[in-house]
Amino acid sequence: MEINLVSDTVTKPSFEMLECMFNAQVGDDVYKQDPTVKELEATVAQIFGMESGLFFPSGTMANQTAIKLHTQPGEQIIADKSSHVYLYEGGGASFNSGVSFSLIDGERGLITADQVAQSINDPEFYHSALTSLVCVENTTNKGGGACYELEELQKIKAVCDAHQLKFHLDGARIWNALMAKKQNPKMFGQLFDTISVCLSKGLGAPIGSVLLADKASIARAVRIRKILGGGMRQVGYLAAAGLFALENNISKLPEDHRRAREIAQALRKTHWVDTIAPVETNIVIFTVKPQYNEKLIIEKLKSKNIAISAMGQGKLRVVTHLDYREVMHGYVLEAIGKLEL
Repeated sequence: MEINLVSDTVTKPSFEMLECMFNAQVGDDVYKQDPTVKELEATVAQIFGMESGLFFPSGTMANQTAIKLHTQPGEQIIADKSSHVYLYEGGGASFNSGVSFSLIDGERGLITADQVAQSINDPEFYHSALTSLVCVENTTNKGGGACYELEELQKIKAVCDAHQLKFHLDGARIWNALMAKKQNPKMFGQLFDTISVCLSKGLGAPIGSVLLADKASIARAVRIRKILGGGMRQVGYLAAAGLFALENNISKLPEDHRRAREIAQALRKTHWVDTIAPVETNIVIFTVKPQYNEKLIIEKLKSKNIAISAMGQGKLRVVTHLDYREVMHGYVLEAIGKLEL
C-alpha cells in the first residue's frame, strides 16, 4: 500500500461521506433547484458571515470568477509572486480577464500592507495599468502552509479601502489556517469582498469550492460561472460531501498539523536534510544538502511505498491529510530515520 503524501487532494470519500452523498436530495442546480447545493452555499456563507455563496467544481474556477468580478481588461492585480492565482491557474487571469500582475516578494507567500501600498500604481498615471484588486492566499501553498495574522489582513484591508481596491481571499486551505490560528471565520467575512473556500483538500470532499460575497456579486458570479462552463445539474450529490466534511472533518485538522510537525522533527534529525521551512499547518517543505540529489530522496522513499513531491529549485514537499492515519505516520517517521543514501 502506498502512503501518498504528495498532496491533501488525494483523499477519497469515507463510507460515511459516500452514504451521505447517496442519500442527498437533488435537483437541477442550473435552474437553482438543487436543495442540497442551496444548503451548502448558505451554510458556508453563514460560517463566514457573508451574504451569499456559489458552488464551483474547483477552487481555480472560483478564483477566476472572483478576478473577473473585480477587474476590467487592462487592469492589474497585486499578489505574491508564488501565489496560486499567478502560478497555478494556467494563466487564467490574463486569458479570462485580460489583467496583469504586480508581484510582491513576500515572506513564505505572505505579503504585508506596506508592500501592497508600495505596489499600487498611480491611478492618474495612465501609462501604467490601473491597480484594481489585491489577492492573498491562506494558507500559502509554496510558503509551506504559512498562515496570515488577522492584524496584517486588517492593515491590508485598510490600504485597499484607502485606494478603492477590491480584496479577494484564495482560501484554498482556509480551514487549516482557522484551526491553527484559532481565528473566527466571521472576521474574514468582514475583511474580504470575495472568499473562495475549498472543500476538497483538508476536509476530504471529492470535489468543490464555494465562492462567498454579497448577494449582488454572487448574482453576477452565476453568469461568469456559466461562461466558464461551471454550471452543473444534479450536483447536490457532491454538495452533500461538502456538508458532511464541514460537520465532521474540520475538527480533525489539528491531527494533520501535529503529524506534519513530527515529520519535520524527524527530517531535522537526518544527515541529508539541509533546510526545513517553518511548519504551521499540514505542509512540510524542505531541501537536501548539496551532495545529495532530491530525485534520489524521492526514489528512496518511493521504494518504501512513501510518495512525496518535488516543487522545483531543490525543494521537496510533504503534505499530511485526512487519509494519512496514525499507523502510516509511525511507519513514515521510522522510514525517514532509517533512510540510507
